[in-house]
Amino acid sequence: MTTTANGMEVIPEWKAQKNYKDWYASTAKKAERPPLTPEEQARPFAKYYRDPVPADPAHLAMMDTPCDPAKAIFPEQMNDLLNPGDLEIEIGWCNLPNGAGFIANRYQYSGVTAEMIDWWFAWHPLEDLRYRIWYPPQHGGIMISPEARKRILNPNIPIREKNWGVTHHVTENCDCGMENIDISFMSPKDFGFDMTRWKEPNVSTFAGGSGWACTVFKTDESITAPALMCHIFRQVPGGLEHRTRFWMGYRMSNGKPELCLPPGISVPTAAIQGLARHNVREFKNFGAFLPEIYKELGGGMIA
Repeated sequence: MTTTANGMEVIPEWKAQKNYKDWYASTAKKAERPPLTPEEQARPFAKYYRDPVPADPAHLAMMDTPCDPAKAIFPEQMNDLLNPGDLEIEIGWCNLPNGAGFIANRYQYSGVTAEMIDWWFAWHPLEDLRYRIWYPPQHGGIMISPEARKRILNPNIPIREKNWGVTHHVTENCDCGMENIDISFMSPKDFGFDMTRWKEPNVSTFAGGSGWACTVFKTDESITAPALMCHIFRQVPGGLEHRTRFWMGYRMSNGKPELCLPPGISVPTAAIQGLARHNVREFKNFGAFLPEIYKELGGGMIA
C-alpha cells in the first residue's frame, strides 16, 4: 500500500471508483485506446496486452454475407440451444423478418473449463486493463458500480453467480466505431432458459443478458439500440464449445424477450455484420489466452 505524508492511502488509478458522470466523461479518451500507464504496465497481467491471435480467415469469411433468415432462431426459441447436436445456423448473421438482427457464432476451446469462463466474466470487469487485454485492438475500457464491485468481491457469492444483476459499462468498437455499451448480466433462469433442462452434457455454463449501445460521440442523429446477448457453453472432448447468439433490437420485459423496433424499421446490416465479425475476432483471442491467465492467477479476484 502507498501512503502520503499524513498517512492517507493513495488509491491507484485502476482501483479508483468513478461515478457514472466521471466515467462517461472519460470514455472519449478510452476510445482512443491510449498506451498503458506506468501503473498499468506494472500490473501482473499487463503482458497479455499484446497483439491478438488472428482469427481464422475461413471462419471470418463466413460472416461476409447474410445467412438464410428462415434458418435462424428467434429469442423465444432460445431453449433450442439446450438440445443435443447443432442448429441449422451455428455461424452467421442476418436481419430477421421483423427487422431484428440475428448473430450466431461458435468456437471450440481446447483446455478451457466452465470454471475458467465463470471466473473470467467475474474477474475482468474490475478494471480497464482486464477488459483491454481481452481484445486490445477494439476494447477501450470498463466500469461497474460500487455495489457491483462489492458483489463480485463478496467471497460468499458463488463465482458463477457473481455477475447476476451486475451491469458492465464498456467502451469498445464492434466495427462501427467506438461505442459505450451497458451490458446487464442475468442468470440463465431470468434470461428465459428452461432450468429443468439445464444440465450436462447439453450445457455447462452461461454468460448473457441485455445490452444497450450508443456511440461514444453521441449526437441527436446517433442510433441507439438494445440487444440480447447469449453465450452458452457445453463440454466437448478436450474442452468447451462456445455458442453465441445475439438478437439486436430486442430487450427483456417482464421476463420475456420483447421486440422494440418501430414498425417498418430494421437494425442496420452494417451493425449486425460488424458485431458478428468482432465476435469472431475477440473470442478467437479469448480462447487462446484464457487457460494461460487462469493458470497464472489461480482463479482469484484480486491480482
